[in-house]
Amino acid sequence: MPNDFNQQIIEEFRANGGRVGGWFEGARLLLLTTTGARAGAPHTTPVGRVTGEDGRVLVIASAGGAPRDPQWFRNLTADPLVTVEDGTSTWRARAVVLAGDERDRAFARAAQADQGWADYQARAGRVIPVVALEPAA
Repeated sequence: MPNDFNQQIIEEFRANGGRVGGWFEGARLLLLTTTGARAGAPHTTPVGRVTGEDGRVLVIASAGGAPRDPQWFRNLTADPLVTVEDGTSTWRARAVVLAGDERDRAFARAAQADQGWADYQARAGRVIPVVALEPAA
């Protein structure tokens, strides 16, 4: 179950076609449902989204600049089949963790659009993963 803060965002997102207020007003969010790596239960988390140079939907596992990857990232590395809610539609996707130059270019593009990503990277003490969400067949 999401924490109370995330649950409030999830409910507002679903009630308002993907729009939320407060801290995240105007932010590009999506809801990402992963399968728990330990118990196999579904977990839904609001995450920021960016568009890759190739048009793919990308999410960044920043955990707000925390030193550890977020749980949703650990879940999708165990089971990459996820559900995405973008405010107007819900679709199944395969999560692909970007590596090397591809990851670096995607992260740089995101940080150029929103300095917050670079700030998170500066304090995280780890390379923040970037994940492409590709429609599942």
